[in-house]
Amino acid sequence: MCGIVGIVGKSNAEQIILNGLERLEYRGYDSAGMYVADRTSDHLIKAQGRIKNLEAKVTPEVTGTIGIGHTRWATHGKPSERNAHPHTSGNEELVLVHNGVIENFEELHDTYLADHHFAGQTDTEIVVHLIEVLKAQNSSTTKEAFKQALTLIRGSYAFALVDKKDSETIYVAKNKSPLLIGLGDGFNVICSDALAMLDQTTHFVEIEDGEMVTVQADEITIEDLKGNLVYRESYEAQLDLTDIEKGTYPYYMLKEIDDQPTVMRRLIQEYQGTNGQVTIDPQLKAEMIASDRIYIIACGTSNHAGWAAKAILETLTQIPVEVHLSSEFGYNTPLLSAKPFFIFLTQSGETADSRQVLVKINALGLPSLTITNVAGSTLSREAKHTLLLHAGPEIAVASTKAYTAQIAVMTLLAKAIGDEKAVQAAFDFDVFHELSIVASTMETLVDEKAVISQFAEDFLSTSRNAFYIGRGNDYYVSMEAALKLKEISYIQAEGFAAGELKHGTIALIEEGTPVIGIISEAVTGSHTRGNLKEVESRGAHTLVIASQELAKPTDQIIIPNVHPLVTSLVSVIPTQLLAYFATLQRGYDVDKPRNLAKSVTVE
Repeated sequence: MCGIVGIVGKSNAEQIILNGLERLEYRGYDSAGMYVADRTSDHLIKAQGRIKNLEAKVTPEVTGTIGIGHTRWATHGKPSERNAHPHTSGNEELVLVHNGVIENFEELHDTYLADHHFAGQTDTEIVVHLIEVLKAQNSSTTKEAFKQALTLIRGSYAFALVDKKDSETIYVAKNKSPLLIGLGDGFNVICSDALAMLDQTTHFVEIEDGEMVTVQADEITIEDLKGNLVYRESYEAQLDLTDIEKGTYPYYMLKEIDDQPTVMRRLIQEYQGTNGQVTIDPQLKAEMIASDRIYIIACGTSNHAGWAAKAILETLTQIPVEVHLSSEFGYNTPLLSAKPFFIFLTQSGETADSRQVLVKINALGLPSLTITNVAGSTLSREAKHTLLLHAGPEIAVASTKAYTAQIAVMTLLAKAIGDEKAVQAAFDFDVFHELSIVASTMETLVDEKAVISQFAEDFLSTSRNAFYIGRGNDYYVSMEAALKLKEISYIQAEGFAAGELKHGTIALIEEGTPVIGIISEAVTGSHTRGNLKEVESRGAHTLVIASQELAKPTDQIIIPNVHPLVTSLVSVIPTQLLAYFATLQRGYDVDKPRNLAKSVTVE
């Protein structure tokens, strides 16, 4: 969601901030702004829409040695220049940017700010006015007023605060929302994602919840809200700027679809031991083997990956698996088994809904594992164990390679647990061999772009809605396929269990309605074909994605055979491309769909 960048101690702060904001565009936003200053002048600029609109307002006189910038995804108040960050205090001496949501903003307004006038409708503006009031009431410093405000605020936040009278200091704090300090030579930076400042530094310091940091050019000071100093070592981000470049690709999403075979091979390299076994922390294996049920907690695409991996985990480990939506589990927690083990699936490692579940699980003393693409992310730090996706940065809002990487990592994990338990499977499953076949099959499928583009034009270019259907794992892939289509092309798409069509959904079938059937399971394939005939008789326009061994001559998209356990890894590829080309054909921005954000850091 919202993004923050800042710098102190370096000239051309305005250009550094613009560059950083551009690298945060993938997170999703609807407005942007920046504040820059030096000892003689300061400039506050905001714009609705894309970063290029903000950049167009940056005239030659807009320069500084300190600055903060922000991309906003609207929560309180509609998208507008007035509601864009940074926000200023009533006396215009304090400037603040904020990621997150302040839960008690109305209470703070009524208690402290009833007589204040506000330019917009954001909770952030209330916070910066609150700091101004506390500073005046107590004749305190900006730092002390900020610290006092933090004790009054409830909710999620990452703050960066500048006092216009002090061109050498940025004050920052966080709770539930990500924020990092980047260390430079004679300067320091702040950012909500290390990607934003990789051109300035690769050395970062993490900030924990409930801490406040004073950032100056030559030092940073971390302290808790009681004033106790905190010392923390920096770490080096294992990223390269080339990892976040599109190269010759027109969109990140297409690049990331094409990345998937490489990701499969990288996972083999990362997790294959010298003895040919899957290398997993022995303590993690022991805790999972001791459990009587695995609970997968995730949102959106990651939740779909959990469903796709459920049968893999149960088959190879012989441990029952439940899959839950984070946003539901946290507030409607089911009755847990006696020895539960929790897996948190998250691309970013910062998903707020999942984190609030993890906080509760930690409070209960239950074992947990985060599977994520981002080392050092919040869920990675706070879970007992972490497995990395090794997928490289995923920039497009619509997740593709993180989804398949999550399924692959859970397959590797399941194999490791099964081997440790000496589970007698009904079939031989050499996980590294099978993932190698998956990688080659993915390459075959991503090379079918011209064919799939034509199917997108024939079936989806003008359609108002569409349905994906399947059974078993094909149903779970249908859910993810529909999500991809709806989130970037804006086609009303739904994924349904094929056998449930007759129980209500078939009423939605009209003449020409696209229905895409996925068939990769021998035991259910004929049943799904029967359901496709049922919708055809009501006028549906049907497209079949089938595995080679189950294909009929009339099927349009054929998937080379892979092991039955891992069909989800390959059957999803054509659906990703269908969504991509349907979006292009409708003239929409593939990488930045409206209203969506890449990293969802508010509940």
